[in-house]
Amino acid sequence: MILIGPPGSGKGTQAQRLEQLLGAVHLSTGNVLREEIAAGSRLGNAAKTFMNSGQLVPDQLAVEVVAAFMKRGGSDTDYILDGFPRTTNQAEELDRILDERGLAVGKVVEIHTDDEVLMERLTGRFGCTKCGEGYHKSFKRPKIDGVCDKCGGAEFDVRSDDKEETIRDRLGVYHSQTAPILPYYAKKGLLVRVEGDKSMAEVTKEIETILTDGR
Repeated sequence: MILIGPPGSGKGTQAQRLEQLLGAVHLSTGNVLREEIAAGSRLGNAAKTFMNSGQLVPDQLAVEVVAAFMKRGGSDTDYILDGFPRTTNQAEELDRILDERGLAVGKVVEIHTDDEVLMERLTGRFGCTKCGEGYHKSFKRPKIDGVCDKCGGAEFDVRSDDKEETIRDRLGVYHSQTAPILPYYAKKGLLVRVEGDKSMAEVTKEIETILTDGR
């Protein structure tokens, strides 16, 4: 299953919820690459400049990350892809990777959200520098201001790719490079659309209904 949507549309949250509901593995290329950057690996160093500037990671690098991740799973593992594919070339490469493993894309869900809603969501995000727990100045503040609920840490920061100028660049990249893959999946009869400006619970329920009904 693939979740497609602009930055801030809730793909990551929905993938985590669906991972528990479906017993599938959540594969977030963004999270994997941030882990690689923190570890100072070859993949991380190659991706760092692109991610910090709000640009897409080159196709070859993104494909390498996904292929390596899937090799660690069993042949019967189901995946929820979040952040990949982001270009038509990546979509074609994903078909190749899955075919080699005897797998196929089952459903592609577009989480559609207006840009101004996304700006409010993204510019309010911040995280604990110690454990990485995420917060939002409007929607999810720590129970005690300045203290992380999860680890008790007292230092927080804003991701470099969540600053306003970078966010606008990221949205521009999404509209110009990622949105064009929607027709690719529509032609295959795999694409469905949900509105992402609803509550997270409502979006989850709608996706559950889509999967249950097979629409």
